[in-house]
Amino acid sequence: MNKEKVAILTDSGADVPETIKEQFNIKVIPLKIIFKDGEYIDKLNITAEEVYKRMDKEIPKTSLPDGEMIKSIFDEIKSEGYEKVIAVTISSGLSGTNNMVRIVAEDYKDLEVFVLDTKNIGIGAGLSAVEAAYQVDRGIPFNEIKANLQRGIEKAKVYFHVPTLEYLQKGGRIGLVQSVLGSVMNLKPIITCNDEGIYHTVAKVRGKAKSVNKTIELVEKYAAKSNKYNLAIAYGGEKAIEEAKSVREVLKKKLPKFEHFFFDQLSPALGVHTGPGLIGIGVQLLDD
Repeated sequence: MNKEKVAILTDSGADVPETIKEQFNIKVIPLKIIFKDGEYIDKLNITAEEVYKRMDKEIPKTSLPDGEMIKSIFDEIKSEGYEKVIAVTISSGLSGTNNMVRIVAEDYKDLEVFVLDTKNIGIGAGLSAVEAAYQVDRGIPFNEIKANLQRGIEKAKVYFHVPTLEYLQKGGRIGLVQSVLGSVMNLKPIITCNDEGIYHTVAKVRGKAKSVNKTIELVEKYAAKSNKYNLAIAYGGEKAIEEAKSVREVLKKKLPKFEHFFFDQLSPALGVHTGPGLIGIGVQLLDD
């Protein structure tokens, strides 16, 4: 039986680890970051570090990739001989990317495209793309993968320790996250996406160290129901890398039943909304 030619497409806000992108030829729709001096393409001509450095002076805006760019990526996929596409995007509750991909896909006659709204962001969304790639690689039929991914939406979570809410507020991405008095009391929020795929606060903890520990605890609690899971850490900029490494060591001890453990930098476009120093921990339950 011939294996179906299925491509995986995602957006840069899903933070799919670089190693996985290369291994499975995952195509990425880059989000745009707009400073007064011009537009930059997420991860292509601007790094998260550069975004953070400039944020003292100017908070950029982010915007969707345009339809033309998405269409050109579909053209590229088709030219490589693929017949079907699984497109995994960040939450439609936080970005218009999902809708944009759907609209372009509907008009694109030469490929059969399935668009998954992960209701998630960052590596929380990226883990679905990773899972899609593994399933395609194992030769699971397209329709089965679609059903598996749909079921898997509620099995993936990301918890963010956010040093400050200033950027979420300025970027208008605050969602259901309450920011009142937070900074005065040194309260550090831990945020995740709710079932609708919108940011909300799961805990507020005083002080940084306690906030990071609480984030680890939430991940532990979520993974406790499972005997098999993937873990991932996304860190915001160089300032967060050492801390992210120590979180990784703690998690390896506390949650040893992981299949894969991914570790990568947060996408610049997400960094715009959360600011430097963020640590995101993703967890994906793999039990049937």
